[in-house]
Amino acid sequence: MPRFAPAALSRRTMLVGALCASTALVHPALALAAAERRITLDEQTAVAVAIYNDDLALVRDSRRLALAQGRNRLALVDVSGRLRAETALLVAVDGAQIRTLEQNLEFDLLTPQKLLEKSVGKEVTIVKTHPQTGEETRLRALVLSTASGVVLRIGTEIHTTPPGRIVFDSVPPNLRDRPTLTIDLDSNRAGTVAAELTYLTAGLSWNADYVAQLNDKEDKLDLNGWVTLVNKSGTSYREAKLQLVAGDPNRVRAGMARERDEARPAPAPKSAMRTEAVFDYHLYELERPTTIAENQQKQVALLTASEVRVEKEYRLPSHGQYYRSRYTVPGTVKAEVWLNFSNDKKSNLGLPLPRGVVRVYKRDSAGKAVFVGEDQINHTAEGERVRLKVGQAFDVSGIRTQTDFRSEITGQIYESAYKLELNNAKNEPVVVTIAETIPADWQVLSESHRHAKVTSNLVEWKVTVPAKGKAELAYRVRVKF
Repeated sequence: MPRFAPAALSRRTMLVGALCASTALVHPALALAAAERRITLDEQTAVAVAIYNDDLALVRDSRRLALAQGRNRLALVDVSGRLRAETALLVAVDGAQIRTLEQNLEFDLLTPQKLLEKSVGKEVTIVKTHPQTGEETRLRALVLSTASGVVLRIGTEIHTTPPGRIVFDSVPPNLRDRPTLTIDLDSNRAGTVAAELTYLTAGLSWNADYVAQLNDKEDKLDLNGWVTLVNKSGTSYREAKLQLVAGDPNRVRAGMARERDEARPAPAPKSAMRTEAVFDYHLYELERPTTIAENQQKQVALLTASEVRVEKEYRLPSHGQYYRSRYTVPGTVKAEVWLNFSNDKKSNLGLPLPRGVVRVYKRDSAGKAVFVGEDQINHTAEGERVRLKVGQAFDVSGIRTQTDFRSEITGQIYESAYKLELNNAKNEPVVVTIAETIPADWQVLSESHRHAKVTSNLVEWKVTVPAKGKAELAYRVRVKF
């Protein structure tokens, strides 16, 4: 037998030990799982969520990490199941130096179906219970397939329905009970490190909803705003610092004069969230932490404004006639009802309004709220005007008639005349706006009421219609193409 000198024997022992250690490190899943440290929500110290409009959120998740010096494998449990792994960034915030080597989002979650799928080609135990005696019988079965149902081999027989409950020998190491981000990293020191994980995720969204209450005179309204949060990201965010971002970041993808009012001043509008302009967006920050539970829809207050000055408008829009042919106009057309107000302090508002739906109510003579219509507004900055189309008027209508048409020999110049008969069945007079879209190079040749040129091809007439009465607008237009 060969004899070794002590130094050589020591070197040989060290070499064998290193080989054994190397074998343990690359041992399949079980050894790897044993070396993995789970970082759960118990180690979470804070979480902040900034939610955008378009199914996008930025999560800042702070946790305490128990690290060894050198190489570490961590499993951060209860991250978003829809986390975009390429956006994840883990940094130390207490001066430690950590360097991420590899990260993987593990969203293959533990379910009965997944257990079956991972057991194809392996044996499981079938437990049969006698219906009278309760005695259990255990059989071994081979899982052949789980496509469109389970297929088992028990002895020499093939079963498509398990004759009892299925018992698995173990949980496959690549199945997780919660969405998990596994990270391989290097640390310059051992001990507890304060770190923050930042990532973008889908599954979190918000939208604004507004409730407007008209007063009896329909010249003021009370406005309340709510934010609806929806969490379908696969995890909960406990006591989160919440920010809502109003705006549309680019993403790469595969007024009138104020009337004199001697009444007491309206209360100043209040925002239930702190607002801040960042870049070209507006941030709304909830002043208290809130929990956004998994698969939850939550509503939080956004703003309150009282006695916002509003203008009611009856509007008859253009019906798309081209002014270069004889035109058969439809019969009676109901006027659209619009509510318009300025988002400024003069109107008792002046708050940035995120995009959302405004639902309008008014109380009847018995004091009961009646829904009168809704419309969507876009992101509205302070100083901009809000226009709400809330429905069609029952008592205000118009009939449009083409009274004359002629064209030049060249076929490029057309002249047409129209008459609009306006009817008002209400007990008070109304002003109706007739909005006409006129194409090409146009000229109003004659008109019974003076028009206003709003844009290069939009003309408006405002006609007062008496209570329980009628009025008429007549005009002639020449267009050149």
